[in-house]
Formats: sequence, C-alpha cells, structure tokens
Amino acid sequence: MAIHCSRTCLQYLIHLAHDNVDFRLPEIMALLSLRGKQFDPGENFEEKSPFWRLNGLSEEDVKSIMARTVCAKSAFELWGHGRTHSELRTSLLKYPTENMSPFLQKDSTYKINVYTFNKTLEFEDRIKKIDELEYLPFKGRVNLKNPKHTFSLLEDYGMDPNNIPETPLYIYFGRWISDGQRELIRSHSVKNRHFIGNTSMDAGLSFIMANHARVKAHDLVYDPFVGTGKASRKNQKWRGPDENIRANLRQYGSEKLYVDVLVSDASKAVWRDGVLFDAIVTDPPYGIRESTRRTGSQKDSVNSVKPFEDYVGDSHVPVSMAYHLSDIFTDLLNFSAHHLVIGGRLVYWLPIYRPEYCEEMVPLHPCLRLVSNCEQTLSSHTSRRLITMEKIKEPEETDALAHLSDPHFSVYQGHNAFREKYFSGISKRMLTGKEETNKIANGGE
Repeated sequence: MAIHCSRTCLQYLIHLAHDNVDFRLPEIMALLSLRGKQFDPGENFEEKSPFWRLNGLSEEDVKSIMARTVCAKSAFELWGHGRTHSELRTSLLKYPTENMSPFLQKDSTYKINVYTFNKTLEFEDRIKKIDELEYLPFKGRVNLKNPKHTFSLLEDYGMDPNNIPETPLYIYFGRWISDGQRELIRSHSVKNRHFIGNTSMDAGLSFIMANHARVKAHDLVYDPFVGTGKASRKNQKWRGPDENIRANLRQYGSEKLYVDVLVSDASKAVWRDGVLFDAIVTDPPYGIRESTRRTGSQKDSVNSVKPFEDYVGDSHVPVSMAYHLSDIFTDLLNFSAHHLVIGGRLVYWLPIYRPEYCEEMVPLHPCLRLVSNCEQTLSSHTSRRLITMEKIKEPEETDALAHLSDPHFSVYQGHNAFREKYFSGISKRMLTGKEETNKIANGGE
C-alpha cells in the first residue's frame, strides 16, 4: 500500500533483535512516551515479528528511540513493501517521487544492503537482488565504504528455523535512518567489568530496565537492593580497595552520575518524607543463595518498637529475622508510592515458580499503575518477570495497608515459598535424570 503524505508523517520500519522478545514492545513504547508519542503500528502487526512498521513519527522521533534502544537493531524510512518482489516493485513505484528525490541526486553517493531474517544468502544472490532494483531512479554514484545515503532490502523468512521457505514471506525496502545501541551489551559485559558482585545484572537487561523506567538526563534514580558488595569472581574471597560501584561507573566514564551508596535495611524507614526519586530500578533478593533477612526480632512484632537503649556502638550486632518475599514486595511498593514523583516508574524483578504462576500473583498498589509484565525464563520451572509500574497519585492514609484487603495479596504470598520450590524443582530434575539413567542401564524397563 502506497504512503501519500508529507515528510513529517512517513512510515518507518524497525528491525528488532530476536532476543529478549518479551521486553521489546514495552521498551519501544516507553521510549516513544518520552517524546510524547503513541505506539501506532502498521496493519497486521505481529509483536513477535522482527519487523515493525510504525506510523505517526518524525525522523527525529525515530532517531531518539534508536539512541536508547538495545532491543532494536536498525530503523528505516519505509519506501515500499510487499509479499513478493512484484508487490514490492509496485509499492516502490507508487511511492511519492518528492520523498525519494532528495536522496537520489547526481551529486550524492549511496549503497544498498540486503538483510535476511532466518535465512543466509550467498553473496551472488545478494548482488542479484540488488540488480533487480534497477527500476529505482538512482542518479548518484555507488560508494560502499562511505556513502552519503544507505538503503536496505530486508527479507523476512519467518521465525521457524526448521521450516525455512524458498521465498521470503515479506519484503521491505527503505532508507537507513539509524542503528540501535546493541553494542552497549558487549561493551558493558559483566565479564569485562572491574568489579562484579554475586548478583550483578546482565548488561543488556540492565539497559532494558533503565529504558522501561524512562530514565532520562538529570533524573535521580534509586536502587534499594543494589547488592551485597561481596566479590564473586572465581577463587576471589575478598574485595580489593578499588572494587566498588564507583569504580565500575568510572570504567564506563559515568562516575559523575554517581551520587552515593548507603548500607541500610530496606524494611526500615531511613529516608525523609516526601517525593525524592524520578525512578526506582531494582532486583530484590529471591532468597536462593541464602534466605532473605531483615533487622529485628520476633519481640519487635509483639512489643512494637524496641527502645534503642541496647545500642553499644560499633560492637553492636543487630538481631535478624525472616524477611518474606511478599513483605519485600509490599515494602517496595509502599516505598515507591511515597517517594516517587507522579509519573515516576518502579521497575523490579519478580521471581516466579512457573507451574503455579497466574497474573494475580503480581503485587498491586492503589498509587501505582501496572505498565508491563515481561518474562525471562530461567529454567523449566522458574522464571522472573520484569514488572514496570507508574505512580499515578499520592498515597492516602488507607493505602499503606490496602494490600491486606486486596484479593491478590493471599495469592502473591505464595512467593514466600519460592526458595523451597526452586530447590524442589532442581531435586525433581536430578531425580528424573537418575530415573532416565537407570532406565537406559536396564534396557529401557
């Protein structure tokens, strides 16, 4: 279908990476919202597809998205598309000449790339496909090393690697606009990081979390579960004097963005009242490596607040008690409701035992709107879900205990047994493996 509009309302094509598929749409929508734009896909939109057509954007909007996204590879001004090369030709010839001509002048240079999804083409086949585009009115010179304009022919061969068709299912042609930030995943790899802890987050997912949170320049961002600070490289028991968060940010040229870190109990009130943060981005402890704990004792629950008279300075060793996952989430959501600005976002990971998961397990809060819920599978029986919430109102007195009357609460209390279910699943897999081994040893009986 031809596109007849001015250069301010062209259609754009986004070529997406085929990993972290569940996270792609929320990331692109979040980045668009920073520009005040809505996600407006073309006809027959398929979320799992590696190619999305977007309407209602300017080239600056697209460049803004690509300057942040780690889920998208490249973006193009879409000139034509179709199910066959014949349909593509018809579409391209209907494309307004005034939209093409600025990029086809005699004094310009260009090159054409061929991208294929789910199929590898020989070099000769790529050249043949480029030659078949001779009907396009290119007037400039070909320059493969440093062209002024780059164009791309993109062919989609479906998503089934075991059933690749002879001909593409769909074809696109357009002018390259910008690449995404996939290189950041490699350059910020945990393997090359100066200091890593035992729960250091994968670089790609870290960027996705920041994008889902709509973090922008001059925002104040808080991570209430930044980590234990324990070194976790192989055979390393102790942390060196320069192995810290600040050193990591210095490594990436971002030290000036670092405010500070404090050691505290996330279950205790340590911040002054009022809104403080533009975003809260965190990965709460799941209780896998060790059970989750908080300061206090059972007496605190019975006798309310214990006097601080027992404190004896540096020699004081606080008593600890269990800190259930449901309590962690309740405290985190209440904290976010009180300390996020209106429109600020909370982004956190929720561990899930997959056989029992249902949407009702996601904790809710009257002041926070659920924006997205994306799954990362960890094993056959466990996963974690990246939950994004946005503050929509200031808390009232009754909101702090709203979770107790919320029908979701009794359901997501099931997270308290996540550690036991996690190790139970591992034991079952080990047992199944032994049973299979015995079956093989006994001739399949």
